[in-house]
Amino acid sequence: MSVDVSAIKHGQKMMWSAGDYPEIARRIEQAAEVLVEAVGAGDGVELLDVATGSGNVAIAAARAGANVTGLDLTPELLEVARSRATGAGLEISFVEGDAEQLPFENDSFDLVTSCFGVIFAPRHEQAVSELVRVARPGATIGITAWTPEGLNGRMFSTVGSYMPPSPPEMKPPVTWGDEQYVRSLFADTGAELSFERRAVTFTHDSPESWLDYNERVLGPAIMAKAALEPQGRYDELRAELIGLYSSANEALDGSFRADGEYLLALARLPG
Repeated sequence: MSVDVSAIKHGQKMMWSAGDYPEIARRIEQAAEVLVEAVGAGDGVELLDVATGSGNVAIAAARAGANVTGLDLTPELLEVARSRATGAGLEISFVEGDAEQLPFENDSFDLVTSCFGVIFAPRHEQAVSELVRVARPGATIGITAWTPEGLNGRMFSTVGSYMPPSPPEMKPPVTWGDEQYVRSLFADTGAELSFERRAVTFTHDSPESWLDYNERVLGPAIMAKAALEPQGRYDELRAELIGLYSSANEALDGSFRADGEYLLALARLPG
């Protein structure tokens, strides 16, 4: 790859430590619970949660009885995850690390998960290779990703249209929300794949206040605003995002309620 991957990952650390991602994570906690149930986490299984963030999946899996390791690139989020686990009386191992270079031996885990996390790794094929490498024969890998046509997928695409283009060899995170793309990533693994479309419901006082909220707490929104305001282009993006949220709004009382569709993908490796 011709791009500077280390610079991209440094930027991602900055992005996800900006704002208040743990606050955002609370709004998508339901998806983590769905993922934990879907992969069959239970007593005694060894589970690795990749790009664990503030620990939504790790905590839900540990409560289900699994022996959990959570890995993330961003130290600030790991500190939050550790604090949450301690507060819940759960023993979880949290490790700083890279989804594209997992610091674990081959065949280490019965289950491998990632909830809106590994999709942000720059090299998707490399990330999948690592997920498969550390999974035992017969293991299940479970991933959630925003669909391109869903609310968050369209939000990321809208923001991305205002930013410098990515190198052609790098695919956007929302491509993980396309079934055929995920099949292509796992094509050489022999995995049996299954898919389900689910949704998280977002609510706020109004479409405008939802955008204001994201500008305060969501790293990608904060970074986009910081990049575009000096160029005099942020008002244009903001207007587009308000239009997007208004068109998706299902509330009839002036408030905001909209579903963020995501794809739940399960890959069951050969035994």
